[in-house]
Amino acid sequence: MKILISANTSWYVYNFRRALISAFIEDGHEIVVAAPPDDYSDRIVALGCRFLPLKMDNKGTSPLRDAALVWRIRQLLQAQRPDIVFSYTIKCNIYSCFAARPLNIPVVPNVSGLGTAFLADNWLNRMVRMLYRYSFRWPKTIFFQNQDDKDTFSSLGLATDKQARLLPGSGVDLDLFAPAPAAESDTISFLLIARLLWDKGVGEFVEAARAIKQKYPQARFQLLGFLNVENRSAIPREMLDGWVEEGVVEYLGATDDVRPHIAAADCIVLPSYYPEGTPRSLLEAAAMARPVITTDTPGCRNVVENAQTGFLCEPRSVDSLTVAIEEFLALSREQQTEMGRQGRRKMELEYDETIVIDAYRKVINELVGDKSGTVLWGGLPL
Repeated sequence: MKILISANTSWYVYNFRRALISAFIEDGHEIVVAAPPDDYSDRIVALGCRFLPLKMDNKGTSPLRDAALVWRIRQLLQAQRPDIVFSYTIKCNIYSCFAARPLNIPVVPNVSGLGTAFLADNWLNRMVRMLYRYSFRWPKTIFFQNQDDKDTFSSLGLATDKQARLLPGSGVDLDLFAPAPAAESDTISFLLIARLLWDKGVGEFVEAARAIKQKYPQARFQLLGFLNVENRSAIPREMLDGWVEEGVVEYLGATDDVRPHIAAADCIVLPSYYPEGTPRSLLEAAAMARPVITTDTPGCRNVVENAQTGFLCEPRSVDSLTVAIEEFLALSREQQTEMGRQGRRKMELEYDETIVIDAYRKVINELVGDKSGTVLWGGLPL
């Protein structure tokens, strides 16, 4: 089959769908990726795909520009005639459905977190929900990465129980992210891996670090991730430099391979209050047998068994995060190591990447079986 994959950045496709693409290619499918070009586009081609640049205004809210995006996606689909489209990220999910419907091409959206469209009730967010409601009438299958998001779409009438299927996030490669022995040191290090955005709880992490270092001066707090200066929630560079100069945190920059940094850390922290799908950083940390501290929010809380594989804290609460970090510091080295082992076991049972790949293969087989002359969208003939 010819499979088209679309997302709002090449970076997303390469970092989160690389294993899925490789599995499709091994199965003999032809893979076409449509996304805005960036530094990762050539890496996608190196996987064995064809790459098609897709112009997209990721931050824009103009109806005219979005209408033009629907037209571009439709032209692309008309030229490529894929057997199926797998879409990711909000605009690709919504507009791929609109563009593919008149061409009788099935689309399988993947809702990888609710995003900011569900954080408030304003005209923009109401419009996004309306677009979801109309565009999601047609896909036969919609993937969700956590139960909370699935329930939210169901309660708002944006997706039916028949359409919705649950995935364990994007899964984790258990061989690539193998357990790593903890470093033998008197220093306990806490690492936050994420784009450096306020929504990821970076501010709360820094404030908690200040409080903890007064009682535990040997504790280290580190940040690893892109400074996404174009994002409205981005941490300003000058503020980050001030934190580093103060000595409250260390900035490790950005990397394509987080494994050495996870291995060097004792605990991975993500105090996010952004509407996550299932954070990959937490899956990778747990797979490497590292305890995690994260917020009791959709997507994040699913990864942690509280007080067994890590600790949950309240979102936007420096005090709650500080307490969780102190609880971890109060554990013996043996207890911390056992917590990491339990996290690895949870990944093996629930978040193996092969579970995700098998779910996609099943959907492909089902949609191939529907090609009997009438294409079905949501169970209804067009």
